[in-house]
Amino acid sequence: MAIFYVISTPIGNLEDVTLRAIRVLKEADIVLCEDTRVTKRLFEKHAISSPMLSYHAHSGESKVESIFEEIEKGKNIALVTDAGTPGISDPGSLLISHIRTKYPDLKIEAIPGPSALTAALSVAGVPTDEFTFLGFLPHKKGRQTLFREIAESDRTMVFYESTHRILKTLESLKGINKKVTIVREITKIYEEVLQGSAEDILKIMETIPEKQKGEFVVIVSVL
Repeated sequence: MAIFYVISTPIGNLEDVTLRAIRVLKEADIVLCEDTRVTKRLFEKHAISSPMLSYHAHSGESKVESIFEEIEKGKNIALVTDAGTPGISDPGSLLISHIRTKYPDLKIEAIPGPSALTAALSVAGVPTDEFTFLGFLPHKKGRQTLFREIAESDRTMVFYESTHRILKTLESLKGINKKVTIVREITKIYEEVLQGSAEDILKIMETIPEKQKGEFVVIVSVL
């Protein structure tokens, strides 16, 4: 029977990919990509020429059915996301759920590697024996409830944030007596870590607007 591979790919630096991931991507009959244009850059870097097929948050039932057809043909399929590990704050988790339901005996194999979540925690120097990952916070409904939960929790809390909402997030974290770590553009050219109170980091970002740009991992931990 076919094998379905879930493959972690770089979150920025194209060299951050395992030898096993490169081998499996080269051997796969089909590679499912969140955005084929993004994955193409990785393929060109590592001389991978496997056929690509898009699968993303807006893919409908017809796309899922077409993937089922390929599985039934015995094709080995690899799933990648634009950056990091498929299924982690990523639509790949829904596809994997569908596949597990329809093909309970199909081998689904993880090819581990980069994740912004673990990479950020590894350089933050905060307690990681227990932590809660919140993914991307909702834009409106439930957002303030989560900030109250962050304020009251004894665990390290981690979530992703975009350039459009990072200042608003820091405003919401003001007054919380906890350490805030902002990991920006991890593994990319402008990677940096800002750590301190939400108020202090907010002042830095307001003073230097360039620091508001990019992708962010926000970590809130005990002092």
